[in-house]
Amino acid sequence: MMWPLVALLVLIIVVLLVLGTWAFQTANRLDRLHVRYDLSWQALDAALARRAVVARAVAVDAYGPTPEGRRLSALADAAERAPRVAREQAENELSGALSTVDPERLPAVMVAELADAEARVLLARRFHNDAVRDTCALRERTMVRALRLGGHAAAPTYFEIAERAGAPGAADPRTSARVVLIDPAGAVLVLCGSDPAITDGTARRWWFTVGGQALAGEPLADTAVRELAEETGLRAAAADLIGPVWRRDSVIDFNGSVMRSREFYFVYRTPRFELSLAGRTALERRYIHGHRWCDAAALAALNDEGETVYPLQLPELLAEAAAVADTGVAPAEPAVIR
Repeated sequence: MMWPLVALLVLIIVVLLVLGTWAFQTANRLDRLHVRYDLSWQALDAALARRAVVARAVAVDAYGPTPEGRRLSALADAAERAPRVAREQAENELSGALSTVDPERLPAVMVAELADAEARVLLARRFHNDAVRDTCALRERTMVRALRLGGHAAAPTYFEIAERAGAPGAADPRTSARVVLIDPAGAVLVLCGSDPAITDGTARRWWFTVGGQALAGEPLADTAVRELAEETGLRAAAADLIGPVWRRDSVIDFNGSVMRSREFYFVYRTPRFELSLAGRTALERRYIHGHRWCDAAALAALNDEGETVYPLQLPELLAEAAAVADTGVAPAEPAVIR
């Protein structure tokens, strides 16, 4: 009669140990996500503050001591000083005022400065909202809420302001071709990089697929195989690539400049291989630090640790990419992704 009770007791202990381990790991993961959220807000706040400084300079250069100039300066002051709950409205009012500025009234240097400030706000806002999304997704799980693993931390909040299609003087997007390199098990090759302009050890690391900028007049598939050979040593025929299957528009803060980028993604199936660094440029040798073959769970874990994977939807789209590699059939038009 004792054995069933002992077995039940052992089972209860095992269940409690498993639950405790899961709760501990999930709480740590949630804590890291909250840290990522806090850092993303600090970065966004700094980008908005810089835009306010530029807006005041624009007010002087474009309008001088006129009612329009004083209004633009006042809106910049209000946006900079607004509390968090009123910040979105204040920043949207400043965006509206900046959108009416005629670039012809500004020096070329100021046009570039304003375009750079707008681009940095766009980049920081998207990074912040991605951090909010990932943190809320974990906080809202049933077991996380039931066990109160979120503690007393306030729920993260999105920051929504209007995005302008183009700031004054904004350049055309840089066109790139990228390759989702899939192994037989469905894992993807991703490279690890960081901003080479940040040399004090504080540069965050991110992960990305193989690829790079298209040369003038170069077909996208040719760009993809050229970059594939340069960055990995793997040589493929352009005709064997499938796609483009996805398109992604982004703003990139890299190596001291901010640029708009339009990326087209191809899929290519290959056995795992040893990468060769012989074809990499000097810049690629500086900012690429390593590589991994990752399944969807490993990609999601990198995101949770604050090492963002680009494109952002790659973990959830990896199965789709593997299916495309199996069938060899690309969609009629590339899907727009984040």
